[in-house]
Amino acid sequence: MKALLSKKMIAGAAAALSLFATAGAQAATVLPDFVVVPPGGTRADDGFTADKITGNYTEVATFNPDGTFNVSLLWVAGQFVANDGNTPYQGADTGLGARYGMYATYQASGRFSTSAAGVTTFRFTPGTGSFQLFLDQNNDSISRFNTIYYTPPATGAGTFQFQPGRVDDDLLLASGQAVRGVGTLDPSLETCGNSDPSAINCGSFGSTTSFSLEAAGLNFFVDPRPFYNLSFQAGQLNNFTPTGTQTINGSLDVVFGVPEPTSLGLLGLGLLGLSAAAKRRKQAK
Repeated sequence: MKALLSKKMIAGAAAALSLFATAGAQAATVLPDFVVVPPGGTRADDGFTADKITGNYTEVATFNPDGTFNVSLLWVAGQFVANDGNTPYQGADTGLGARYGMYATYQASGRFSTSAAGVTTFRFTPGTGSFQLFLDQNNDSISRFNTIYYTPPATGAGTFQFQPGRVDDDLLLASGQAVRGVGTLDPSLETCGNSDPSAINCGSFGSTTSFSLEAAGLNFFVDPRPFYNLSFQAGQLNNFTPTGTQTINGSLDVVFGVPEPTSLGLLGLGLLGLSAAAKRRKQAK
């Protein structure tokens, strides 16, 4: 069964673009395009251009008494979107959810604090954990209800485990590590359950990870070349209590990009860390 730890870690820049930052208040959001060729297809007949991937996540998070936290997240892709996030593709157009599936695992750690007003802020520690994006090329790891057969970890320091035999033929598309991330949980929001038991918007989070295509990923994400080396995730938080171990779920969108020029030096330092880690693994064998 496929291990959920990254096969190829690349360390990232610690000063990449945040999903919560904008280039200008009056500027419209422009999302970088990418081209996908579904499994068994050709670029001429089946390729399509998108700029965002939407989906849903479930996450196990452990909040420790010393103010640190660990998270282990499983994300299932639901839809490709184009035209700067304005035009969703149907599964019949892209094959996602109909002929193949896509999912990701993500692990990271960081620190959190809660204000006197009850607002909790989370900050991820750069370079922690792992990110992996998988292709379910036969659409047999995911049920018709878009649920992966898995066992969640007991704590946020663990990994999701899949049922034996279900993911053996899935392909690793890309891998990476956490570069930065921040989130806010505010139960006092009118959109949260304190004012309406059925309300689910209690905050949001953004995360930046390094993004390195594996061999299978080069055949799936075919343009641009070279491909973007960062992925940005923006998610919505349902209400939970940031103590002990919690199971959280919500929506999560993914886009891609490249570091700002001021981040390139830090990205280089991260790559040196990758080289050193690779040497240690080689010496241990």
